[in-house]
Amino acid sequence: MSVRAARARIIATAVVLAALPALSGTPAAAHDSGVRLDFLGERELPNATAIEGTTVGGLSAVSYDAKTGTYYLISDDRSGTGPARFYTARIDFTGGTLKDVELTGTHPWLRPDATTVPPTSTTTSTVAPDPEGIAVDPHDGSLVWTSEGERIVPSDGPALLGDPWIRRATTTGAYTGQLPLPPQLHMNSQEFGPRKNQTLEGVTFTPDGRRIVTAMEDPLYQDGADPTPEHSALTRITVHDAHTGQPLAQYAYPLDPLFATPPAGSTDTNGVSDIVALGHDRFLVLERASIFADNNWKARIYLVDLHDATDVLGRDSLTDPSTRPVRPVRKTLVADLSDVPGLPRVDNVEGITLGPRLPDGRRTVVLVSDDNFAARQVTQFIAFATHGI
Repeated sequence: MSVRAARARIIATAVVLAALPALSGTPAAAHDSGVRLDFLGERELPNATAIEGTTVGGLSAVSYDAKTGTYYLISDDRSGTGPARFYTARIDFTGGTLKDVELTGTHPWLRPDATTVPPTSTTTSTVAPDPEGIAVDPHDGSLVWTSEGERIVPSDGPALLGDPWIRRATTTGAYTGQLPLPPQLHMNSQEFGPRKNQTLEGVTFTPDGRRIVTAMEDPLYQDGADPTPEHSALTRITVHDAHTGQPLAQYAYPLDPLFATPPAGSTDTNGVSDIVALGHDRFLVLERASIFADNNWKARIYLVDLHDATDVLGRDSLTDPSTRPVRPVRKTLVADLSDVPGLPRVDNVEGITLGPRLPDGRRTVVLVSDDNFAARQVTQFIAFATHGI
């Protein structure tokens, strides 16, 4: 099927709103950063939309190429409904609102031997990637993307381990390289290193293209427990040299506590779901939390500043009392999506990117949600215009 024939146009389920004043109901701290968001609208994708033989879903990150006007969206499908892949899209901001979103194509991620990725199999010890982050290189328009890897540790058999990764690729998904990881981020059958499904969740280039910055979703085992309603936690942001790929620095990021009490035995927690660089060591970071049984989601956007934070690249543990205390990065609340007037719902919002500037000079911010390929959830695109960026 041609790309033209397969284009899926997103339909509105709510009135597209014109730019609103500063978010009402948002804590006063949201404005301490000097950054303000004006809501431009929301669009939702019909469940199980098909394009080029794939089912659209699991959209976990978004990145904008300012040179071509193309948005790249990664799916976290682990070669289950189709090959591990990403999508391209166009977004129309005519009239200063989120007017339209159009998916324009899809490509599979290819392995170094140019083949697509098969599903995970304990029988053949095959580990499919868990795609979560995507970013456009501002120099040449190529892509980097992250996988959370795999950690299956049965009590009665060998472990199946797959390291997280940061890979480079062309805009058609061809493999062009892989960045080295800090030693603490390698998977381990012991309780050291990353937890399953809580590793490299976000990736971004700095605006000058000289650095690639990744964000861990939740703490390493040795960095402490996941956030709960009673306590917060520390996870890690890592800065890589974009030319060599080498890790240059790493910083502790303070996660919020979980926003509500989960059912007994659940694994609900709060974590970083994406990151986008603003320049001058400042970032927008998206934290996402859930009470999954209730389909109850929370998403907050923070302005984050790395200045004066402790470089923890060489530290195995952020909470070891025998080492000097860690000074985390500074973060300031910009928006709690639950407080946005006119936003019809907050689903599993996982991706954030900077879009184009509007004619009045405000920079757009675009978010996307991951529907987990579930009928009770939704793929939504949410847009804002910013002041102070």
